[in-house]
Amino acid sequence: ANSLVRSRIGATMRDLRFNQRWLVVDVATTADLGQWEGVHQVCNPNRAGTFMQIGDTRYRWEFRLLPGETADDFATLSALRPLIAPWTGRVGDDHLELIRVAEYTFRARIADTWRRGNTFLLGDAAHLTPPFIGQGMGAGLRDAMNLSWKLAGVLDGSLPPAALDTYEQERKPHARKMIGLALTVGRAMTAGGRAGDLLRRAVVPRMHLLPGMRRKVMDSTTPPLSRSRLVHTSRSRLAGTLCPNTVTADGRRIDDVLGDGFGLVTAREPEAADRLLAEQLGARICVAEPGSELSTWLHRGRADAAIVRPDRTVLQAGADVSILCQALGSPAH
Repeated sequence: ANSLVRSRIGATMRDLRFNQRWLVVDVATTADLGQWEGVHQVCNPNRAGTFMQIGDTRYRWEFRLLPGETADDFATLSALRPLIAPWTGRVGDDHLELIRVAEYTFRARIADTWRRGNTFLLGDAAHLTPPFIGQGMGAGLRDAMNLSWKLAGVLDGSLPPAALDTYEQERKPHARKMIGLALTVGRAMTAGGRAGDLLRRAVVPRMHLLPGMRRKVMDSTTPPLSRSRLVHTSRSRLAGTLCPNTVTADGRRIDDVLGDGFGLVTAREPEAADRLLAEQLGARICVAEPGSELSTWLHRGRADAAIVRPDRTVLQAGADVSILCQALGSPAH
């Protein structure tokens, strides 16, 4: 977040106007806390918070710090008790091990440029997001996956240097959208003063009654990447989205079937010539079983087949397998 490289290449962070101080607490215990295993988002009008289990015996709390408070005020289990008691009330201090107490400032920022020459920014150096949807590390990993295979392709000559221009073109708008979603969730938890508290108290307990709301809340799908030399949009809805890492009929994950390079995911067996062309170009083929999750994904995306990039993003999708196989020959053009 305090990247020296960013300052050396002349990039600056654009502030998206979110700045909150939060307390982060990790506790280990073998005791059964008797809690729901999902993430608890606590819209307490006095102190918003988050609780989650992050390992077999490790738990994490995050609480918004009030003005004048610091992490030093909560350095012991006795000082933390008033905050964590709703989850640990039945467990004595002798069964709880305090692992970490730290103060974090949650910010929303994005760099104005992610590249200068052969120097690239990624992860926290390129974007900072509040953790309300848990996508900080995920965004950094997607940056790394997006950039690394393109660098490898340019270095070995299989991709033109212009392919590197697609890194920021694809990832920056996506990161901005995910930060926007995190800000929406964070403000829904904490904003609005007394009126906001009353609204949350009235609306949140009844949200499950809205048609489709439960499915929407539980859906982890992220926005597709923007159109680029390496994302070819068409009638299909799949270009720029992630290929699901489902389990195939033989018990393997798609990641293992496709390996580290390009892949062709298809709902029907390719013609011999198409299969030969794909294999000559180094692309592995995965034929989706009828009725499988992968087959359903293709159908919902209005496609019979999809070219999947090494970072598991769909480059192009459509109904004509032969055209897709030919497109594999020059993915950057």
